[in-house]
Amino acid sequence: MTAIDFDAIPSKRLPALLRQAPKAELHIHLEGSLEPELIFKLAQRNGVALAYPSVAALRAAYAFTDLQSFLDIYYAGASVLLQEQDFFDLASAYFERAAADNVVHAELFFDPQTHTARGVDIGAVIRGLHRACQRAQAELGLSASLILCFLRHLSEEEALATLEAALPWRRHFIGVGLDSSERGHPPEKFARVFARARELGLKLVAHAGEEGPPAYIESALDVLKVQRIDHGVRCVESPQLVERLAAERMPLTVCPLSNVKLRVFKSMALHNLPALLAAGLCATVNSDDPAYFGGYINDNFIAAFDALPQLGAREAYQLLRNSFEASFATAAANAVWIAQLDAAFSAAA
Repeated sequence: MTAIDFDAIPSKRLPALLRQAPKAELHIHLEGSLEPELIFKLAQRNGVALAYPSVAALRAAYAFTDLQSFLDIYYAGASVLLQEQDFFDLASAYFERAAADNVVHAELFFDPQTHTARGVDIGAVIRGLHRACQRAQAELGLSASLILCFLRHLSEEEALATLEAALPWRRHFIGVGLDSSERGHPPEKFARVFARARELGLKLVAHAGEEGPPAYIESALDVLKVQRIDHGVRCVESPQLVERLAAERMPLTVCPLSNVKLRVFKSMALHNLPALLAAGLCATVNSDDPAYFGGYINDNFIAAFDALPQLGAREAYQLLRNSFEASFATAAANAVWIAQLDAAFSAAA
């Protein structure tokens, strides 16, 4: 921890500091950043008929009772993504919002199976997203990497086929992840495809402990050998697991607004983010599927800090620093960003 007088930072300054500080986003599904306005624009461009008559009607449908009810509309929205340019436009729209939130580094999930099942070429998906990453670096100064995710409600054979199909574009993505319906689909179901990805030198992450039990987090660590847990908030149900996560400094990519929207917690005031930090865990704040869950990364920070009085300047700094320590960026890049973070907090004190 750097020598910053956190007690000298006025609480009224904290919201602006959270917004302006440099940060990394490590849990963002690009398909989940597809805003209704862009859905309608792409539907018109591609001649796709939508089940909703207007942007307002589509947004009004974003009332979810659990993860599955969200996924149903999420996949329907993704149906408008067909051409390489669509994926470029999707990611570019996210990068504009991320840059406005002072995200300096983003590691972005994408779900090729959502698209290849509709006949979309996996190369078009990856090329479009990669071009947007290049543009973000060149025009916005925003570092970005792609993580290819497997849909866990599908078979491991399909995941293996997807990985092999993506290999001609291996240089365009840094890792693999595991997302979609967690219940009934334990991490060990994907042991072989993660072993294959490990052989290829890819980074490994997986969703676990959102709706699934702490045992899923343990399986992700022990069987899949992941380097980061996405969500992980249910770890607190196992004191032994919390102790292990703290000892290993295993990052958790927490998504507060998502957790409330999907009823993981009944309200933000009940979120366990303070408990995760108090236990010494490497928790980070992220937006997950911001178009559907009510906000991008700064919205998540502000909502959490507004509702949780246990969170102050020290916790804000720790969460932001954790985002860099948990990233797959180079040590040199992280050092530069952490120095910028230190400067921002020192100036506020």
